[in-house]
Amino acid sequence: MKATEASLLAFLKKSPQFVIPIYQRTYSWTEKECRQLWLDIIRAGTDNTISVHFIGSIVYIEDGLSQVSHQAPLLVIDGQQRLTTVTLLLAALAAAISEDEPIDGFSARKLRNYYLLNPEEEGERHFKLLLSQTDKDSLTSIVSQKELHSEKSVRVMENFELFQSLIAGMGNNLEKLCKGLAKLVVVDIALSRDQDNPQLIFESMNSTGRELSQADLIRNFILMGLEPGLQSSLYEQFWRPMELNFGQEAYNAHFDSFMRHYLTV
Repeated sequence: MKATEASLLAFLKKSPQFVIPIYQRTYSWTEKECRQLWLDIIRAGTDNTISVHFIGSIVYIEDGLSQVSHQAPLLVIDGQQRLTTVTLLLAALAAAISEDEPIDGFSARKLRNYYLLNPEEEGERHFKLLLSQTDKDSLTSIVSQKELHSEKSVRVMENFELFQSLIAGMGNNLEKLCKGLAKLVVVDIALSRDQDNPQLIFESMNSTGRELSQADLIRNFILMGLEPGLQSSLYEQFWRPMELNFGQEAYNAHFDSFMRHYLTV
């Protein structure tokens, strides 16, 4: 394991792509967590005595071996909620800001090309962050400014619209938001495939944000230790149909009870 302190924006800029593995839970932050992050960012951007604001760790492992011509995507073990929420905020800011930069590096073009997209790549490699199946299409549609035709991710869309509303309420005075974003700091934790156990690290570090449900823990326990092809097969054949049949909100609210009753029976 290698851990270093890093500016979140610099970390996003240098990283080729973040992928949320299928064994992870879906994006689950609510308005409460998003508003708290917003307030923290605005406070940091307003107060010149605050030099950095720490928002947690990003734990990842390379998905395969990097090559000279192509860096391997980074599988996110812990930090999905923070990465996704900041991505939504950056996308909302990019949609609202002009090419005139409130502070250096914060034009609409730079926000998209540095932190949201890989402009020279195509297909899925075009996006800095790929979420799991329930949330993927909604986020990629938002950052690429395309209309979403398929079923929307409730949490992704609600939180993006929240940030749009909060940014609109600031009018043209976006400097403190940009300054706050520039002060965000994370601990960049890179795991070694040969030495680190992603499952144990994931469970031990999940101490901030929303707690994992029992269903989340069961899914992670079953899938995380398997090779990627078998993970995908089991998820698509068995777990994904249960998520779809419950629906997004009912899955979050009732799936623990269902799993507990099923195992009891």
